[in-house]
Amino acid sequence: MNKRRLVPFLILFFCGAVIIHADIFTFKADRMTGSRASGKEITILMGNAEVRSDNLLLRANRIELQGDDNQFIDCTGEVWGREEEKDILFLTDRLRYDRKLKIARLEGNSTLEDKKNEIVAKGRFIEYDDQAEVTVFQIGVRLFKEEMVCRSEYAVYRRTEKLLDLSGFPVVFKKDDEFRADRIRVDLDTDDVTMEGAVSGSIKN
Repeated sequence: MNKRRLVPFLILFFCGAVIIHADIFTFKADRMTGSRASGKEITILMGNAEVRSDNLLLRANRIELQGDDNQFIDCTGEVWGREEEKDILFLTDRLRYDRKLKIARLEGNSTLEDKKNEIVAKGRFIEYDDQAEVTVFQIGVRLFKEEMVCRSEYAVYRRTEKLLDLSGFPVVFKKDDEFRADRIRVDLDTDDVTMEGAVSGSIKN
């Protein structure tokens, strides 16, 4: 079996581009090292690392590319990302992305901002499915929209329907009003709140 290795090297600026099917894949960094051994394909970008895959732009201190056609992208250290077509921004400690499934997983202190719908959401774990336009938030979830604040331990955001489902001690604050229940659904288009199970709240006239 023939094996080829990329010898580690230092350069002031590195940039490459490949076209895979309809997806244009580009990358750049201060340094790069890697291996193309069969079954162990890996490329490591370090220092001002940047990867563009179709509509997704990712920047981090370190980015690892793994698998056939660089299917898996693992970003660590001051991670910043943007889904350019939908104008969605990511900030996180670590981001892992599957280019074939188009699913991004954010870990650590993570923020997702949907600029088009004027929503900012935070959590310790976020899974964003670009094709289904569904985002799952877990642990210390907070979502902000104008004068409304939502909190819970688990949430599902359906972007196309503009619906937010909250569970795990959910609470919604709308101006001076407060709503609590076992499960809460928020229509982010109308700001209407639907509650189920152990419903309570307070409304200021």
